[in-house]
Amino acid sequence: MTARASGEDQLRDLARLRRVRDRIDRDYAQPLDVEALARGASMSAGHLSRQFRAAYGESPYSYLMTRRIERAMALLRRGEMSVTDVCFAVGSSSLGTFSTRFTELVGMPPSAYRKQAASAAGLVTGELPPCIAKQITRPVRNREAPTVAADLA
Repeated sequence: MTARASGEDQLRDLARLRRVRDRIDRDYAQPLDVEALARGASMSAGHLSRQFRAAYGESPYSYLMTRRIERAMALLRRGEMSVTDVCFAVGSSSLGTFSTRFTELVGMPPSAYRKQAASAAGLVTGELPPCIAKQITRPVRNREAPTVAADLA
């Protein structure tokens, strides 16, 4: 195989990976799994997972869950929906799994986040632009959020 053919294969794989990432961003609330994403990209599930992790630094499932949690954070900040409604609105099928993953990424349970966002909204006189709010409230990946126990010590 020539270097050019290898480069073309890499570009083709990157284009497929971008389409997978775009699909996750667009269809995060739909039932998605790695096998279905891989079929849509004409790749095996294992190859998709390896390539996605190499390109984006996390697995497709982790990326999907992070997108869902980001959307959940936005819905919870609005305060119009219950935690259960938010859970199902972002595509999670289990409230327990949703709450656990939310706590891992955000550092607090969704109900506490909702209460904190509601109290902060009452104190803020002017709203932040959505692009700034998204940046400062973006969930932390890979269990990097501080735990409550660490704050108590």
